[in-house]
Amino acid sequence: MNKSLLFSLKNCIKKLHQNEVIAYPTESVFGLGCNPDSEIAVKKLLFIKNRNINKGFILISYHYNQLIPYIIEKKILKKKHLLLNKKKFFTYLVPAHSKVPIWLTGNSKLIAVRITQHKLIKNLCLYFNKPIISTSANISGEKPCKNIKQVKKIFGKNFPILNGFLGNKKKPSKIINLLTGEIVRD
Repeated sequence: MNKSLLFSLKNCIKKLHQNEVIAYPTESVFGLGCNPDSEIAVKKLLFIKNRNINKGFILISYHYNQLIPYIIEKKILKKKHLLLNKKKFFTYLVPAHSKVPIWLTGNSKLIAVRITQHKLIKNLCLYFNKPIISTSANISGEKPCKNIKQVKKIFGKNFPILNGFLGNKKKPSKIINLLTGEIVRD
């Protein structure tokens, strides 16, 4: 990892610990994220995006174990292998643990989770030591940002950004209810 990227990664992790919102490249578009356990951080994210709290958010992690505090694991054991499939670019709706706050689930008893294969996000979650919220870098209803220049134009030149490149996916992940197989977003 080059010095510029390492500095960017360390800065974003610091901002996450300070309950700030960051931008970062995902597999398909730039995302916005924050500490999922901080109501302060999530309220900042909701404000920045002009997003309704009732929608809930996606949690991304580098490893399944990071998701365990947020899910009811015993309800998904028979389908856990789907979550662990590294070849599929899917986000899964799974039963949320009763302690998971409404700002993550919205008006649902389910939480959206994805184990990322994007190397930068894996490092971000690994060194932050927990999953982060993942939502497209845009104002709700607008097109998501595809590069750092667009992120800076919308959110300001000093907005904390994890410098890096998008993955090779053309569209955001498909969202599937893990228990029913229903496709929520194609």
